[in-house]
Parts: sequence; C-alpha cells; structure tokens
Amino acid sequence: MRYRAFFISIFFIAILTVLISGCGGLLESDRYVESRHYIAPYNKTEDTEERIEVSGYDELMDAVLNLIMGHEGSGKYIIYNYEGEDLQEDIERVESEILNYNPIGAYAVSGIDGVIRRVASYTELDVSIEYKKTKEQVDSIVNVSTLRYLRTELLSAMSEYRDEVVFHTALDITEDFVREYIRETYYQNPRNIIMLPGVAIETILMGSAGRIVELRFGYIEQTSILRDYSVSLNLYIRRNAEFAAGGNDGEILISLIENIIASARFDVAAARAISEHGTQNFAATAFGALVRQGAVGEGFAMAFKALCDELGFDCRIVLGNLNGMIHAWNIVLLSGDYYHIDVAMSAFDGIESFFLKTDEDFADMLYIWDFENTVRCSGLLTYEDFVFIEEPDDPDEIDDPDANGENEEPDDPDNPVDSEGAGEPGDSEDNV
Repeated sequence: MRYRAFFISIFFIAILTVLISGCGGLLESDRYVESRHYIAPYNKTEDTEERIEVSGYDELMDAVLNLIMGHEGSGKYIIYNYEGEDLQEDIERVESEILNYNPIGAYAVSGIDGVIRRVASYTELDVSIEYKKTKEQVDSIVNVSTLRYLRTELLSAMSEYRDEVVFHTALDITEDFVREYIRETYYQNPRNIIMLPGVAIETILMGSAGRIVELRFGYIEQTSILRDYSVSLNLYIRRNAEFAAGGNDGEILISLIENIIASARFDVAAARAISEHGTQNFAATAFGALVRQGAVGEGFAMAFKALCDELGFDCRIVLGNLNGMIHAWNIVLLSGDYYHIDVAMSAFDGIESFFLKTDEDFADMLYIWDFENTVRCSGLLTYEDFVFIEEPDDPDEIDDPDANGENEEPDDPDNPVDSEGAGEPGDSEDNV
C-alpha cells in the first residue's frame, strides 16, 4: 500500500509537470484563428461579383446607361421590391429606349439582354450588352455645344490626321453643313492641315436628345507620313517668312509673291488632271508649292495664305473660275481695304497685273467667284504705290521734237511702196 501510494504520487507529479510545460508552450507560440465568411443569400451563386440593387424602371435605365458609358459587357443586379408591373417588359423597354432614342446607345450598342432568376424573397438580374463600336470609339465621343467649339475640334482632328471623330451635340446641323464646315476649316488653316480629307458622314438623330455625328476621314497618304509632311511644311513656312523684306506691308507682300514664284513652278499636268477644288493632289496645297515646289493656282493661293498667316496679315482664299477653268487666289487686307491678289497668274504676266486689284478689275479679267458671300475689294492702292517705276534716262527727250519724230518727212501717199517699212497689207508681220 505504501508503494502504491508512492507511485500514485509520482504519477500525479508527472502529469502536473507536463501540463505546466504545455501551457507555457501555448503562451509562447503564434496563434492562428480561422473564421468563415458567409456570403449573403443573393450572392450565393457560382460567381461572387457584387450586385447592385435596383427598385424601378428609372434606376434600371440608369444602371444600363452606366454600363454603356463604361463599355461594360455585363452587369448584375438584385431586386427586392420592384416598383414596376413587369420586370421583363421593363428590360425590353430599356433596350428600345436606348437603341432608338439615346444617341450614344444608338451609336454604340447593337443589343441588350436580361436574364431573370427568381429567388424566395428577391430577384437576380443579369444584363448583357453587345456593342457595334469599340471602347476607344465610345471614349472618344466629344460633346459639342457651340459652333466655335465644333470648329476647334474639327481643326484638332484634321491637323492630327485622325481616321475618325465623333460628336454628340444638340446643335441643329445637317450633313451638308458639317461638310462645308470641314472645307472652311481646311481653307482657313493651310499651315496646320496638309490636304482636305475625303469624308464620310453618318448622323444619328434623336430629337430632343440631340444627335451623334460620326466623321470618317480618308487620305491618300498614311497618317504618319502626313504628320512628317506637316513638320516639313511649317519649317519651309518659317524660312520663307524670314526672307520677306520691305519697308511697309505692301512691299513685304510683294516680296512674298516674288519668293513663291521664284521657287515654285506651275504644274501643268496637275492643272489638267484636277477638275474640282479640294482634290487630294499635292499640287493644290501649300506643301506642294513650298516644299515640293510645284503647284496649281490653289496651291499658290494656299502657300501665300500660309505665309501671310505666319506674318500676321489678314489673308483669305477665294475659290472660283478664270476663263472657264477652276482657279483660286487670295484676298488681303491692306491699310483698311481688301484687295485681290493672284500669285499663280503673277508668275505668267507679272505681279503688277494681279496685285492689289479691285472687284471691278478682276471681273473685267473674267474672274468669277461667289461675289455675294465675299468681302468687297474696292481699295485705291495699286502696285505702283509700292514699287519705284524707273523714269527715262533723259526726261528732256520727251520735249525733243526729233526724238518724238515730229521732224520726220511724211510718207508720200501716192507712192506707198517707196515709204520705209510699208508694203502690201498682207505683208505686215502683225498678221503672220
């Protein structure tokens, strides 16, 4: 019994030792706690994407439009107490509204579908959207509220040679109006735009919601090449402007014309091939005249305007006809009055014949243009006001009878054959 009590005491001491050392190990070691996350009932599906709660038609419409603006392909929604009468009918109504009455939806979306799953106390709705435009196209839509901003955006798109630009606007504009605005933007900015692009216009009209106007541009060269050309053109414009010389504005304008016609030839082959203004031919551009040094009338006019713009002159392009052929020239503001200037024809018949001319002067020379929509040119300045006309070496010769032939013997009318330089009428060189 004594031994048994001893062994029992030893056993309890050993057990106590183990328990004490074990508790110390627990206190000194890291503890890991694991807890389970229980997903809310409406998320207890194969996916765990967050669902947004909607309660009526207006919230459903907003939710779908938000997907479209973010170019999202799908959205998941939960509905507890729907305020509408029929959720499926409202989904179809949202699709019809967006495709037929929302400009951006009509532009970008080809279809909207909704899948409804009924659960005990709520409804799950999965919306999927099919797009006919890319996310980049949707993101690039520009909101335009004024014509001035429209022109600014057109200039930006055309000077960067983009393939496409899309406007969302409430402005009452037609396709013809947009097309003419593109032409005006081009002819007003020969320094920034190498050539007038071909353009396809698609308008999606949505009544009071405004309209989407999609412009797709086409060029005869790649965008990267046209951008390189633009850099070269501006370099040549700055160099030519630096060579402009004169003590007044009239003399500076004359020097610009002289520099252009001295370096650029008239491209006869291009003139025969071009049948309308704005044709994509480098000969009809400032780049053709200043960089490639070959141009037709439109190219000379564009080059002259580019240089005038660089120097701060008010200069405009006039598109018209001359002797039945399409032609282009310039109108310049000088000393408060507007004047016609034709650089291309100056290369053929002299600057003095086509510099600082009035409407009447050009009409007499068979120029035809949109007179009603063009500023009046009626100033009194002429080429001679800016260029020194050399007088005869001896002014007294004007009063010298011998010099003027006043002392010559008259021809004998009875003997025309004997008169110097005379002969039969058919022998005159002027009639050969």
